[in-house]
Amino acid sequence: MRDVQQHRAPGLAALICGRRTKWLIVAVWLIVFVVAAPLAQKLTDAQDNDATSWLPSSAESTQVLESSKQFRPEVITAIVVYAREDGLTGADRTRIIEDTRQLRTLDAHGVRGPQTRGPVYDKSTAPSAAQVFVPITMGEEGWEQIGPAVDSIREIVGTSSGGLAVHVTGPGGVTADSAEAFSGIDSTLLFAALAVVIVMLLITYRSPTLLLLPVIAVVAALFSAQAVIYLLAAHAGLTVNGQSAGILTVLVFGAGTDYALLLVARYREELRRHEDRHGAMARALHRAGPAVLASSGTVVLGMLVLLVAEMNSTRGLGPVAAIGVAVALVAMLTLLPALLVIFGRWVFWPVIPHFGSAEPTEHGFWARMGERQARRPRTIWIVTALVLAGLSLGLTQLRASGLSNADSFTGKPDSITGQEIQDRYFPGGSGDPLVVVAAAGRAPAVRAAIATTQGVVPGSVGTPPGARPEANGQVIFEATMTDPADSEAAKDTVERVRDAVHAVPGADAQVGGSTAALLDMDTATRHDNLLIIPLVLLVVLIILGLLLRAVVAPVLLVATVVLSFAAALGISALAFRHVFDYAGESTDFPLFVFVFLVALGIDYNIFLSTRIREEAVLHGTRAGVVAGLAATGAVITSAGLVLAGTFAALGTLPVVVFAEIGFAVALGVLLDTFVVRSVLVTSLFLDIGPRVWWPSRMAHEEGAAAREAGATTPKA
Repeated sequence: MRDVQQHRAPGLAALICGRRTKWLIVAVWLIVFVVAAPLAQKLTDAQDNDATSWLPSSAESTQVLESSKQFRPEVITAIVVYAREDGLTGADRTRIIEDTRQLRTLDAHGVRGPQTRGPVYDKSTAPSAAQVFVPITMGEEGWEQIGPAVDSIREIVGTSSGGLAVHVTGPGGVTADSAEAFSGIDSTLLFAALAVVIVMLLITYRSPTLLLLPVIAVVAALFSAQAVIYLLAAHAGLTVNGQSAGILTVLVFGAGTDYALLLVARYREELRRHEDRHGAMARALHRAGPAVLASSGTVVLGMLVLLVAEMNSTRGLGPVAAIGVAVALVAMLTLLPALLVIFGRWVFWPVIPHFGSAEPTEHGFWARMGERQARRPRTIWIVTALVLAGLSLGLTQLRASGLSNADSFTGKPDSITGQEIQDRYFPGGSGDPLVVVAAAGRAPAVRAAIATTQGVVPGSVGTPPGARPEANGQVIFEATMTDPADSEAAKDTVERVRDAVHAVPGADAQVGGSTAALLDMDTATRHDNLLIIPLVLLVVLIILGLLLRAVVAPVLLVATVVLSFAAALGISALAFRHVFDYAGESTDFPLFVFVFLVALGIDYNIFLSTRIREEAVLHGTRAGVVAGLAATGAVITSAGLVLAGTFAALGTLPVVVFAEIGFAVALGVLLDTFVVRSVLVTSLFLDIGPRVWWPSRMAHEEGAAAREAGATTPKA
């Protein structure tokens, strides 16, 4: 047993945990936290959840949205729906008329009460339903304004009573309920992720004192990352929305805790080898640092690949996620080591790693698993690969073509109930029309082209209420569609209308509206899927090649993660169809799951493969695989459980998109942890042997390299 004084790790690693500098690092982080905390609380105010923050700037619907502002302020319509199955009574009609009168006097949160239209009754001889259209002007508050506006409408119209159904729906109602679903997203995810981390750290460390230090470090990282992102959003034009802000919390907690687990595990090893805890931490940083840097670098670069996306929401997520992971890395390689050294060995109580005590991983569960796999590695990896390939057949059940409003919530809010009633009695597109902007000189021809298109309600084409008839040589039209605005049939109508108006010579006509926006989102997302997925794979492959100085091993590692992704997506699709009864998935669902699983799932392969290489230099590849699995098995399993748990926390939100992403990523991480890393990768490396390091010298001169390294380097 040698003390670290004989081979102290040089440079930054020793500086971070120095006898004096450790206090300086903690002091710097304390100052950062005090400054960052107030800024982090402002991130919600900096979020932009308007349509333009999601859509590509080049999309036709985005350009129509911008052009429409010259005719009138941006307006979103809330629709009050009244219905009685056996026909509206005289008292019902009186109530509807009185409610409409009061709505016309409403002037709060952008509600344009005087421009309220209705009541409009269904076309039957004895009407059973009526609807009232209430416009809401989008102000500077944007998306956040709609909730209070709809609340003020609901205060006037009340709720269903005496057999008369009363609901607020339409774009305004759905947006308000979406805002309600996202309300408290930061605090909900923060506490859910924090609870997962605390429970898993307690199980892993079996120490009520040790778990506090990673929690302190990860909370400091989250607040610091949120502060940086807020400043960039407020002053540098970075787009942040509810989706990226929620994923930020999960990423920082998940990735940060993973890095903490790896560092603490290596530190605990070194404490048994070295008497001086400062030297032990310096050695742990020197040994574990490259793997942590490589894994975090993979995630950061993988997230930055999203910058090439057409979708603004996807492109904005890239730097948000990258900043979060980078800040988590800095915290775990500076603040956490300093805290661990300050508190000393006792922080591991009751299982304190004393100097000279035996390393339990050398003969534990994972060591025995590695030895068993070494007996028949080829059979094991072939069977495992076939099972994963079979599970990936569930991809045939994937329906990543988008979700309707009704299918977007895990429950059924008031607006969705109202929409179902509205669809029963009125044209599906009521209150959420197509918007067409065209050259004024070709207005009659454009109007005729719209009116004669299949899927447009006859007689519904006209100038929007409250809009100027002409501005800057352009005119604007609205048209009601026969199908619900969020349906595939409505998207087909948009395409037909676009074909019709684009064919009008000199009209320069463009078609927008919420349905057109959904269509443009689908188109952009499909483009992003085809572009980003190969780029992320290429980035990961290059990083692994540089890290392992090999070609074969990186190709194998990437292939195993892709197989894990396919299996996770296949199982998820089956679960969504037959367990959760979800109608489908958003078009960007495969992309997000892929990016998170490949960028994060490769972490565990990096942790394992770098340790295998380290051990292989000393003892040969096959012995190195068994030793690497024994040393990293417990910590990687714990890290996988933490990351899976934090992503599963997305399921606490009543939004199907988040629930699906959380489920699929959590499942994929568990597959990576328990199947891919511990079985498939290790058995592949055992079967291929030294050739896995080709073309490096280790593939040909492994024995000589091992002898040379063994003569100069102590076992770590």
